[in-house]
Amino acid sequence: MANIQGAGTKQNTYDAIVIGSGISGGWAAKELTEKGLKTLVLERGRDVKHGEYPTAMMESWQFEGRNKLSNVDAAKQLKQARTGYTTHPASAHWFVNDLENPYSEQQRFDWMRGYHVGGRSLLWGRQSYRLSDLDFEANAKEGVAVDWPIRYADISPWYDYAERYAGISGNRDGLPQLPDGQYLPPMEMNCLEIDVKRRIADSFGGRAMIIGRAANLTVPHNGRGNCQSRNRCIRGCPYGGYFSSNVSTLPAAYATGNLTLRPFSIVNQILFDKDKGRATGVRVIDAQTNEVVEFHAKIIFSCASAVASTFILMNSTSERFPNGLGNDSGELGHNLMDHHFKVGAAGISDKFDDKFYKGNRPNGIYIPRFRNLNKETKQKDYLRGFGYQGSASRTDWARGIKELNMFGAGLKADLIAPGPWRFGIGSWGECLPYHENKITLNKDLRDKWGQPTVTFDCGWKANEYAMRKDMKQSAIEMLEAAGLKEVAGFDDVVNSAPGNCIHEMGTARMGRDPKTSVLNQWNQVHTVPNVYVTDGACMTSAACVNPSLTYMALTARACDHAVSELKKQNI
Repeated sequence: MANIQGAGTKQNTYDAIVIGSGISGGWAAKELTEKGLKTLVLERGRDVKHGEYPTAMMESWQFEGRNKLSNVDAAKQLKQARTGYTTHPASAHWFVNDLENPYSEQQRFDWMRGYHVGGRSLLWGRQSYRLSDLDFEANAKEGVAVDWPIRYADISPWYDYAERYAGISGNRDGLPQLPDGQYLPPMEMNCLEIDVKRRIADSFGGRAMIIGRAANLTVPHNGRGNCQSRNRCIRGCPYGGYFSSNVSTLPAAYATGNLTLRPFSIVNQILFDKDKGRATGVRVIDAQTNEVVEFHAKIIFSCASAVASTFILMNSTSERFPNGLGNDSGELGHNLMDHHFKVGAAGISDKFDDKFYKGNRPNGIYIPRFRNLNKETKQKDYLRGFGYQGSASRTDWARGIKELNMFGAGLKADLIAPGPWRFGIGSWGECLPYHENKITLNKDLRDKWGQPTVTFDCGWKANEYAMRKDMKQSAIEMLEAAGLKEVAGFDDVVNSAPGNCIHEMGTARMGRDPKTSVLNQWNQVHTVPNVYVTDGACMTSAACVNPSLTYMALTARACDHAVSELKKQNI
């Protein structure tokens, strides 16, 4: 490994280093640079500036294989293709090459990765919900894993801060299990959704169905254009209609003059000085040249995503930390979580045949958690809860294909008219933090750059399987009560393997006790206080809501703490 000395060391020294440029990394870049720190952002993939989204304006007939990848390209993503996310040429280019970036599984784990500037902030589902004290207190009350070292009051002002900047559309719905935030005007429900909302409330004691809270702009915001209702978000939005690092936080960081962004920079490990008890920098492999370079800084923010950040910590061994940086507790790599989903129901409506809707709204309805909120809703078979996402739409014109006995005017009329209304909901359930759900380093299987790879050993257990039964049955009951016809439930548990929901969390959890956790209440590594981890690795429990908004808030909060500690010369 190369070691930069003398003038080179000074040239490669910054106030702060941020590993990763996705949702957490972009926020760290913005916050640290705006607070005056010369900041280096290291991204292992290619650079992508806002607007450099190659398929954003393409139509289906413009793709060489229409909706199918070539055999050569498909062979590079066989493992990721199990999820369906990488099988369309409109978005496959955002996901990594499985052959260059392999991993192994004791149990199936679908690890979806985007190695480019912006990371998965270009690919996320944009649903943006707050955790509540129901979530922060659950572990302690139930005797599960360890207690969160923070409560809702600690993060609430940072949720406010993140929402105001990112631009989240939604309603203030007054639900204690789903705290309200700072919202732009909500998107509108369509006629069938409004009808189903009313019927569910009437039939289930006021049970809420709300419009999704989404990081899609309903009005221009912070110099970005509003959502155009194209629902092509996964391609990248040239209008800036949804939040991503590329359109929002990274341009803000560049505007300070304090940002240096280095793409094609694979962080191999964090460097540690045992005499100072501090990290001194990072060792980087240049993804294009294989050159090894060291960069130095006073503070380091690891925002590479849950698994990648933990990989870096595990690979950062030294005399002081033979099992990985900050791993005195032995918890590094353990307590891996994701949400389990692909279970719900759908039905057909015989109403509203004379109504349609405008555009392709990139958002749906949300039915917040209604189980295990209190004594009245407590379940005997499982802990925690779940929420539903879904939508109503008119079925398409493809039904005409099977009606080959029709021709002439009758066929033409049928293909012009849309099909009946359909309403479907799918559920997202909480997974408990199990010590045995883990990742380990595999030194026998190496990646393209000679690094060890990750092995996953993670699976659902009795609590999740019991919850899934209720997730399916409750969906059926609600849709039948809402007057839908031909209601059918589904549970695709095989393809709801951990990782598929792309909400991987845990593996470097926050906690009160250094003996049982990796990070403290400020996202600092307990024993290396100038290293912060603010991506999904820090999560102590998963809740049942989409986690990205929480990463934003925790990152902004941790940056504020880090700069304050720097000024006090505590780190």
